[in-house]
Formats: sequence, C-alpha cells, structure tokens
Amino acid sequence: MQKGNIGVTTENIFPVIKKFLYSDHEIFLREIVSNAIDATQKLKTLAQSGEFKDELGDLTVHVKLEKDTLTISDRGIGMTAEEIDKYINQIAFSGANDFLEKYKNDANAIIGHFGLGFYSAFMVSKKVEIITKSYKQDAKAAHWTCDGSPSFVLEDSDKADRGTDIILHIDDDCREFLQESRISELLNKYCRFLPVPIAFGKKKEWKDGKQVETAEDLIVNDVDPLWTKRPADLKDEDYKKFYHDLYPMADDPLFWIHLNVDYPFHLTGILYFPKVHRHVELQKNKIQLYCNQVFVTDIVEGIVPEFMTLLHGVIDSPDIPLNVSRSYLQSDSNVKKISTYITKKVADRLDQIFKDNRSEFEQKWDNLRIFINFGMLTQEDFYERATKFNLLKDTEGKYYTLDEYKELIKGEQTDKDGSIVYLYANNKDEQYSFIQAANNKGYNVLLMDGEIDVAVVNMLEQKLDKTRFVRVDSDTVERLIPKKDSTKDELEKAENSLLSTMFSSQLPKNEKMDFHVMTESMGENNEPIIITQSEYMRRMKDMANIQAGMGYYGQMPDMYTVVLNSDHHLIKDLLNKAEESCKAALTPIDVEMTTIRKRHDELWAARQGKKDDEVPQSEKDELDNINKTLNEKKTQKDAIITEYAKDNQIVHQLIDLALLQNNLLKGEALSEFIKRSVNIIKE
Repeated sequence: MQKGNIGVTTENIFPVIKKFLYSDHEIFLREIVSNAIDATQKLKTLAQSGEFKDELGDLTVHVKLEKDTLTISDRGIGMTAEEIDKYINQIAFSGANDFLEKYKNDANAIIGHFGLGFYSAFMVSKKVEIITKSYKQDAKAAHWTCDGSPSFVLEDSDKADRGTDIILHIDDDCREFLQESRISELLNKYCRFLPVPIAFGKKKEWKDGKQVETAEDLIVNDVDPLWTKRPADLKDEDYKKFYHDLYPMADDPLFWIHLNVDYPFHLTGILYFPKVHRHVELQKNKIQLYCNQVFVTDIVEGIVPEFMTLLHGVIDSPDIPLNVSRSYLQSDSNVKKISTYITKKVADRLDQIFKDNRSEFEQKWDNLRIFINFGMLTQEDFYERATKFNLLKDTEGKYYTLDEYKELIKGEQTDKDGSIVYLYANNKDEQYSFIQAANNKGYNVLLMDGEIDVAVVNMLEQKLDKTRFVRVDSDTVERLIPKKDSTKDELEKAENSLLSTMFSSQLPKNEKMDFHVMTESMGENNEPIIITQSEYMRRMKDMANIQAGMGYYGQMPDMYTVVLNSDHHLIKDLLNKAEESCKAALTPIDVEMTTIRKRHDELWAARQGKKDDEVPQSEKDELDNINKTLNEKKTQKDAIITEYAKDNQIVHQLIDLALLQNNLLKGEALSEFIKRSVNIIKE
C-alpha cells in the first residue's frame, strides 16, 4: 500500500476545479464517460497496429447506479500503479502548487492537461475510487482512493480483467446524481453519439401488465451518427429520420446541408433549414456542437454566422478551440475560418438546389426566405453569394431573381429621374384596391409580408443602383411613379378649403392618428376618396418595431393623407351642395375678409424694403390686429362648414369607407357605420 499527498491543500485545488475549470457540476459525467471512451478507442488503435494481440471482446462502457455510488466501467487500456501516479497524482496538478501558480490567472491555458477531466468527479463526490488493470502483459491491478483531501491511498487490487472502474461516492448535497432519470438525461445530453456503446441499466418489457427488466443491456447511444457517414451512402429518409431523432416535435425540414471538410481543419456535420410557422418566434441555439462526438454546447454564435444560429442540426470538429471544461469557445483564427467555410458551403448548396430544382425551391421559398434574408442583412459575404438565388414574389404568386425582376419592370416602372421603382404590398387583402389600381396602370406589385421585409427593403435600396421601394398604398397611383412634374389641381383655392374643412372636421381625433386632407384630380372612374400613408414615416415606424434605437419613431402618431378625388361626381356633388347650403352664412364673412386682406396687402407692401425699426409701431399693431381678425373669421367659416358636414351622411360614409379600406374603422365607429349603411339602403 502506498499513501501519499497530492501536494496541494484542499482549500487550493478544489475551488480551482469548481471555479476556473468547470461552470456546471453536471458535466462530470461527460468527462468521466469520455475518459472511458478514450481508453477504449486507444485499445482499438493498439489492436489495429498489432501492439495488442489479445481478443478485444465486449468493449461496452457500463454506467451503474447503486444506493450511494455511481460507477463508470470500461474495458480499455487501463492503467498501472505507475501510470496512476503519473497521470492522476502528478500531471493533473503539475506538482500542484507550481501548476496553480502558473495557471491561476488563465484557466483557458490548461487545455490538454491529461487527468483534469477526471478531477471533475470531485465536484459531486465525497470520495472517488479508481480500480484499474492495464492491458500490458503481467500488469498488476491497482486501487486508488481519495476523499477530496490532499491525501490518497494507492494499493494493489484483485481486479482480473483489463480496464478501469471509476467509483464515485456521491456527496450528500448532490444526490440528484443518484437518480436514474437524472443520469439518463445527462447521458442523452452529453454522450448520445459517443463512438463506443454505453450501457445504462437493462432493457424493459411489458409483462403481466407492468414493465420488467430483461437481461439485455440498454445501450443509450448511437455509435455511428449520421454526420459521420458519407453523403453518397445516405437517402433523404435517413436525413429526415435523424432530424426527427434530434427534434421529435418538428415538421420535416426544408433542406439540409451535409458538411465534410478535412483541410485546413477537420469539420463534419449536418445543418437543417427548419420549416417555420409564421408568427411563431424563431428559436436560436438549435445547433448542437460536438467535439469528437462529445456534446459541448448548443450556443454556437462563435462558430457559425449569426443568421445560421436559426438553423438546426449538428457540427462536429476537434479543431474548434475549447477551454479545459469544453464548455466555452475560445478566440482563435480557426473559428473565423470555420465560420467563413460554413457560410460558403451553405450558400453554394442553396445555389445548387436552386439551379437543380427551381420549382421546389420556389415552393419552399416562403419558409426559406427568413434565413436567406437574415443572412443577407447580417453577413456581407453571404449577401454577395445569395443574390443569385434570393427571390422576390409578386402579388400574383410569381417568383423572380433580383436580375429577372429588374428586367421585368424597368420599362414601365422607371420614374422621371431614372430610378426604378419597386412597388410592394405587405398585405394582399388589406391593400387589394391599391394593388388593383397599380396593376391597371401596368405596374407589377411585390408581396413583402415577411417579418423582416421592412429591413430587406432598406437593404435593397442601399445595394441596388438607382432603386426605390414604394409601398403601393403610400400615395395615389398617379404619384407612385412620377413620370413628369405634377400638375396643379383644377379646383379654386376656396373650393379646396371648403372640401378640406368638411372632411378634416369629421375625421377621427385621437393621439395615435394624424390626418391631412388634400384634393387631387384622379379621374372620374377612380375612387372618390382614398387614404395613404407616407412611405418614409411608415417605414421608420416599422423599423422601430424590429431595431433598437429607433423608439422615437415608434412613439409618433401614424400620419395619413386623405385624398379627395376632385373628378369624382360624389365629390363634385358634395362641393356644389355645400357651397349652396353655406353660401348665405359664408358670403358676408368672405366679403369682409376680402376687404381686410386688401388692407393687409397694402400694409405688407408698404413695409417691404424697410428695416423693422423703420416701420411705424402703429402699422405693426394694425397688421397684428388684421392677422388676428383674419384668423377669427377663418374660425367662423370653419365652424359653419363643420356644422354642415356634421349631419352630412355622404361625408361620413365616404370617410368611413376609406377608413374601412385601410383597416382603421373599429369599435363604436364601425358599429355606427353599419347602422348608417342600413339606413341609406332603406332610403
């Protein structure tokens, strides 16, 4: 029997293990089982090289629970007493004070120190035993025991078979790791795809109305996961089955990409494009990162570009730099290379799918576009590649590449300044009449109804030369794509003012909406009234919903323009009747205002060319009084027109129809509209 001291106080070494090396107690099982797998794989390598000539036999790693212990057993290379002293007592702690002193400020620098994984066992154990026998001929079995103190005991053992048993005496405050369900959960999480069979318990079957254990071991891992196989040997059904094994509740994936590279780094994996249900929040961190089939993490922002964190699947690479606990990625040039490679591989694969089967690609575009558009927004090198297969969809359901669509519309949809105008809608039903008006003009309208399409529109305006995107309901059809300088409305100023006051006085008044009324000659066959919303302000408010730092726009009221078609007979009739009904009340005020304005103009003309101090104070006061009087008269006129409009059913009906068309008529106002409509029908 050998008794010894590890060479460091408990107060030093175990806080380091817990604080610096491992952030989560549960990974002890991953580390111990991984050590067992490594020992087994080394034995297989020795057998292949001819150095080990005995029968390998059953190489299954066994995980066994008892009342107070958890045991992990393998039939790998085992260790001699000398190797225990070298790998467990010495190297793990580098003599141990020197080790602690050297690495106390940089736990990441401990990578590669054999034996450290084993010491994670002390996070959950009050005592750890190693019972081991080396594969070497005539080797003696050894038994090492340590209770977490600086001391250990190393003695002979009567173990007959090669391999190693690690016996963990679980600490009282960690008894969750004595529960079968908890261990099963951790094995599934960390060891699901390790390359050597792992047995935990026995298979169960139904017998006499209850589940009973059989004599057959329950193997809990898949030693040959799909990503380790050659793509040429796999069928679509294999990829789909593996996907559903990873994500049991998910729909079939849209596409998948099998990664396999050996130089300048080694990386394998499978990335899936999941089917996305609209209005369901996309979930990140669904890609599982493995290192030699050992699960590391599902937080892969440092390995794949940001947009690919929306994908599902697995990536396995021994060349991804990890800290000693295999829990955190480290900064390294390989990470950038891997990210660049994955971006190129994904883009090339999507381009190939598009070329090989465009019809299928188009059918899946509505689900696929969130990934591609997000990638184009966040990754410049992906944008350059994706322009070849990024699609635009119009309101008729036809798909175009960027180049195809530019060629389609450049003839009809180029404005007077030479810019190509891309018209779009974000709701085909709500903007139906605007779409129809544009189609009737020979324009094509895109459907941009995706969650991030407002950002895509901004991106394309910046990337494409002489290009503007205009939502189809942002203006009248005549002004969406101006072909020449606008012409003035044929109505007189007084007529414009009368119509504007009639309608603005009856529009809804609240803090969330602001309306501006104007008249325009739109043709007698077009609608009498439409409501548009400024492209700039609406887009800024939409961006405020998805982009930080734009909250100011989100708090502003929605600004709408109410456009009255001065060519429509309903508007003409309203104007004529209003002028006739209000003439008696308005004429005296107009005559008085004409006289006052004449004096206003005289005073204003007299002060032209003079400095302010050269204008007599009496004239300044008179001009101020005139302006005040004109405002009062204007208020009187507005009150007369408002009173007339208040009881005019046609005014209210036209306003409500325009609001309804824009989904702005709700609640009590909608109820009143329905009642009024019924009364009009009865009449």
